[in-house]
Amino acid sequence: MPADTPQITDSHCHLDFPQFEGEHEALLARAAGAGVTRMVTICTRLRQEPQVRALAEAHAPVFYAAGTHPMSAAEEPLATVAELVKLAEHPKFVGIGETGLDYHYTAESKDIQQESLRIHIEACRRTGLPLIIHSRDADEDMARILSEEHAAGAYSCVMHCFSSGRALAEAALGLGFYLSMSGIAAFPRSTELREIFADAPVDRVLVETDSPYLAPPPHRGKRNEPAYTAHTARVGAEVYGLDYADFAARTQANFERLFSRVAAYEAAA
Repeated sequence: MPADTPQITDSHCHLDFPQFEGEHEALLARAAGAGVTRMVTICTRLRQEPQVRALAEAHAPVFYAAGTHPMSAAEEPLATVAELVKLAEHPKFVGIGETGLDYHYTAESKDIQQESLRIHIEACRRTGLPLIIHSRDADEDMARILSEEHAAGAYSCVMHCFSSGRALAEAALGLGFYLSMSGIAAFPRSTELREIFADAPVDRVLVETDSPYLAPPPHRGKRNEPAYTAHTARVGAEVYGLDYADFAARTQANFERLFSRVAAYEAAA
């Protein structure tokens, strides 16, 4: 990485997915070359946590989180608070999730999704780690549950790959939560989404890939990877009228504020 390349963090990716098998060293090298010096890889089924943990243990830039993805909630054993709290003992385990609600493909399991979400929130309260939320076509229920649970006991949260409506953005921001900008925000037709981000405080925004999915231009339609966080971050800089280095620095500060265990781990290393 050139010395003047601004550093950023891919706050959400899936390095254990088969699309990346056997490529991790090259993947991390390309990321570093683009200034992406850290990433959080997300475990979406708790039975796969050992493989995801191993990636974090093997690679210094990689941290991880684990939870039950809402689209898998009906086919996976229901997580317990104790199980999630136990996983959080690992020093590179930095968040709870992804969890949430997805009524686009799996509306028939919405009751178990909601139960699973509330379990994950309680684990966040007990660990002090941030909640990582997936929300699709469930804006009203999501805003209601996040608000109800926050009133019952505060917790921190990021709305990963935010692409929902303005009302949910405002509800999340009103609770002190963060919005994460993925490649969707860089798509040419995502004008309304970019306007939602433009109205959000710049100190509540993260950047991510959700790789291997949702590659931003100029790689749209191809496999996404952590290096491409830089493309989305450049669009984010344009949204806020900032130069890239300034926007990158702000998202770094935001990430370290929310994912405080990462900064603590690096300081102790």
